[in-house]
Amino acid sequence: MQLSITLVSPDPQAVSAAITRVRSQTGAGEARLLGTGAADLTASGQQTLTRGLLDAVLGDLPVDACIQPLEGRRKRLLIADMDSTIIGCECLDELADFAGVKAAVSAITERAMRGELAFEGALRERVAMLKGLELAALQRCYDERVKLNPGARTLVRTMAANGARCLLVSGGFSFFTGRVAAAAGFHEDRANTLIEDAGGLTGEVGEPILGREAKLAALQGEAARLGIPLSETLAVGDGANDLAMIEAAGLGIAYRAKPVVAAQAHARVDYADLTALLYFQGYSANQFVTD
Repeated sequence: MQLSITLVSPDPQAVSAAITRVRSQTGAGEARLLGTGAADLTASGQQTLTRGLLDAVLGDLPVDACIQPLEGRRKRLLIADMDSTIIGCECLDELADFAGVKAAVSAITERAMRGELAFEGALRERVAMLKGLELAALQRCYDERVKLNPGARTLVRTMAANGARCLLVSGGFSFFTGRVAAAAGFHEDRANTLIEDAGGLTGEVGEPILGREAKLAALQGEAARLGIPLSETLAVGDGANDLAMIEAAGLGIAYRAKPVVAAQAHARVDYADLTALLYFQGYSANQFVTD
């Protein structure tokens, strides 16, 4: 079995240094450049190559790396988290800012994302603090605070153009996921619902809550619907409620993730943008679909 080792960084010189280290210490073959700051190497599956060994070889170089079987690495299903993954903020925390309770809400968000609190209870507690918030604040929040992370639209559009199904599955709220999905090019979005009345938000969230198990079920269910094995799926996220789908996917990526997620993912992206997920699949930059 052949293995691929993909190295990606915003610093091309760091990738060059990484290539030298990886080849000298693992016996990998010649590097193939995929783009500026991205390269592929191949190695024999008989060699003892693990993510831990690769991390040790790279040391303090600002390089994201992925090691996986060469065959089958281009995926046919993408399941992505939204908050702090596809976009650069936590929508609930930003809504809390409009309600004047951001500090309290953000503290709970951080603990939930680290896996210290059950997601469902933490979500109900935070949403309760938004009771009475005017509905107009949701659109203001989207317009003023929500931005796609670098590479997000290119990632989704490139995979979609190559036949992959792309789902945005969030523990956040449908008000935002619908807009973000359209902006990035996802085929579908799934999320929680904020309950509202004529006076604004009621402080309640629709049941059942979409959390960790629902994200895993979305991955498994959509793969079954497409008739593909989980080995042909890719999942990406940053918080504890993403961990089950990341572990179950053929390629599970931790993006700027909390330690509990980064430790368990197949690979992590700490330095590059989201196009790293395309490089990991063997796409070269000239195959990217860009605006």
